[in-house]
Amino acid sequence: MTEIPEHLRKRAEAARAKAAEKAAAGDAPAEDAPAAEEPAAAPSGEASRIPAHLLERSKSAKARKEGAAAAEPGAAAASAPAGGVATAVASAAPPPTATGPSGHTQRLLTVVKAGSIQDVKATPVDKVHTWPHLLAVEFVACLVVLTFTLIFSIFVNAPLLELANINETPNPSKAPWYFLGLQELLTMFHPMVAGVTIPGMGIFLLILAPYIDRNPSNKPEDRKFAVSLFTVQLMFWAVLVIIGSFFRGPGFNFVAPWTQGLFFEL
Repeated sequence: MTEIPEHLRKRAEAARAKAAEKAAAGDAPAEDAPAAEEPAAAPSGEASRIPAHLLERSKSAKARKEGAAAAEPGAAAASAPAGGVATAVASAAPPPTATGPSGHTQRLLTVVKAGSIQDVKATPVDKVHTWPHLLAVEFVACLVVLTFTLIFSIFVNAPLLELANINETPNPSKAPWYFLGLQELLTMFHPMVAGVTIPGMGIFLLILAPYIDRNPSNKPEDRKFAVSLFTVQLMFWAVLVIIGSFFRGPGFNFVAPWTQGLFFEL
């Protein structure tokens, strides 16, 4: 048996209790007595859960249908020949109705639980599985870059200098570009500070960043601390590399590239 919503069940219980009180006090009208006694007529193993007002509405509808069905065959028999009486009676029969427990008709909303309709709206998801979605794309991108580098290296020679002369030290003597930031720090601070303390503090701060900023959002506007920290680190080393590459001349002295030329080689 389909369960009745909780609010309708409570309303039906309150109506039955009120009808029982009226019947006990002798104030209930004669036509309400069957409706009040309807729950008692249910089988002992299963109590009726249909609200009282729905039972009354169903009984009145059945009574009207039975009265109309009884009146129409008589009118058809008076106006039709004897051979057409059976046809008139068959056509005047009421259509079959679906009934619920104890033979009572029910409305659809009285047997559907609130919130039982499934939500069919799709929820947008911004995450995919690492395998195979992400790794497959990265592997294809790696193959494309490797193929381009191989073909490029076949047709273009690397910009190598002449053989080194052990009797002549180039001036200025610069480290590769990715170490020029560290070389620039060595011109400003003691080697212990420039080579150990400052880089170590930067790496230690990057290690602590995930524990300091625990915001789970993936939006850049919500991660101001992480974005600011990365920007400071990137700009710090980028400025040092640019100064060491384009603004250091002979003796690693500060020069303007537009006055004394550019002392930078790959």
